[in-house]
Amino acid sequence: EVQLVESGGDLVQAGGSLRLSCAASGLIFDHYAIGWFRQAPGKEREGVACITFSDGRTYYADSVKGRFTISSDNAKNTVYLQMNSLKPEDTAIYYCTARYGTIWYRHSLCASSGDYWGQGTQVTVSS
Repeated sequence: EVQLVESGGDLVQAGGSLRLSCAASGLIFDHYAIGWFRQAPGKEREGVACITFSDGRTYYADSVKGRFTISSDNAKNTVYLQMNSLKPEDTAIYYCTARYGTIWYRHSLCASSGDYWGQGTQVTVSS
């Protein structure tokens, strides 16, 4: 059974940094893409950053490029989202998600949705 557990959400001032963690179990990284989505109140869920492990391909939403970095520690089966220069508009619940399938299917994770989801972690950025 695939399980994803997020942690690291917090209240931070604008301009600050946070690192979110997604501890994954029940899957082999090379067979999956894992991504971070977020959903703010009254807004649609959006894909923020995704990584396909078999070829290292990453995707970032335009709104976070240059500020957020997705990475992994395969030995710990953990995926991270380093968030720098945070803005109040980054305030949202952040979810970790995983998708299994062909490499082309995995590449499209951030543009669609994952097969498995974590419970989410709240990030609040104050101005």
